[in-house]
Amino acid sequence: MNLTDLKPDEGSTHRRKRLGRGPGSGHGKTSGKGHKGDKARGNTRPGFEGGQTPTHRRLPHFRGFKPLFKKEFAIVNISALERFDDGDTVTPEVLLERHVIGGIKDGVKILGNGELTKKLTVHAHHFSKSAVEMISAVGGTAETI
Repeated sequence: MNLTDLKPDEGSTHRRKRLGRGPGSGHGKTSGKGHKGDKARGNTRPGFEGGQTPTHRRLPHFRGFKPLFKKEFAIVNISALERFDDGDTVTPEVLLERHVIGGIKDGVKILGNGELTKKLTVHAHHFSKSAVEMISAVGGTAETI
């Protein structure tokens, strides 16, 4: 047996369909494409799904503007800082370690929701005005990173 003896199995290969080669070929004139229409012309528009309602019309509309580079902050309320001891320094890493936040994201923002009774030094990326007032009212400091 030689490489020259190799050939495909009987019936596994087919001759190429030669379109547009006269009536005797069985594929002359319209070349198997029927009469007129997009399928005969070979240019259905992008997104055409054979007459089925296309995906872009089946899906709901989401109106409005969604900023592409919006910053997402990890939110911490003042009440969540009550778990720390008096005189502690609170940083984003400490908050993550104590599972107060799930992730730092684009920064940590402290909001003034709740009560604070302990003197803390809080380091965060952003503070609301009420949070700064509450922290300083008990003798703590709010430092922006």
